[in-house]
Amino acid sequence: MARPRKFDEERAVDAALEAFWTAGYEATSTQDLCDATGLGRSSIYNTFKSKHDLFRRALLRYMERKNGNLDAVLEGEMPAKEKIRALLGVIIEEEGLYPEDRRGCLVVNTCIELGSRDPEVAGVLERDYRRRFEALKAAIEAGQRDGDIDRAKDAGALAHFVIAAVGGMRVSARAGIGRQALEGIMRTTVDAL
Repeated sequence: MARPRKFDEERAVDAALEAFWTAGYEATSTQDLCDATGLGRSSIYNTFKSKHDLFRRALLRYMERKNGNLDAVLEGEMPAKEKIRALLGVIIEEEGLYPEDRRGCLVVNTCIELGSRDPEVAGVLERDYRRRFEALKAAIEAGQRDGDIDRAKDAGALAHFVIAAVGGMRVSARAGIGRQALEGIMRTTVDAL
């Protein structure tokens, strides 16, 4: 008879998320995961099968949270440009809360570290990108119907542009640019819509 688990699996995923977010996938050792989660190696491997599996679950958890924030902003009752401004403002606030914390965005970090050499993670990243793209494109198209965003502009290209601005803002914040520069990027992005 298998022994019952004596830990909260979801809390372990959250703790692993913090470890991976801080150091990256490659630099996070199994011992780092044991220290972060409070679990022994056998518990980690019996529950999550591998470091890679635990990372995938942590990345999906992170994406779920970030996309929940995106949905909350885009579903608001304001003009499309204001929704995009609010979305970019959330990034500025997140980056400004802890300027000494230069971990950046786990999704952006993972794209850089693993996106080109880990097909499974690349698939997760592609699905996440597509989800964000579709949500932004729908908001932009609604803004075009309402006259808030220029109808002559390609909604898909604008959605890609906003995603690129978000990623660029996160990387720039990690490089240490200040709030004023991030606000300039936000204004420029909204003005381009």
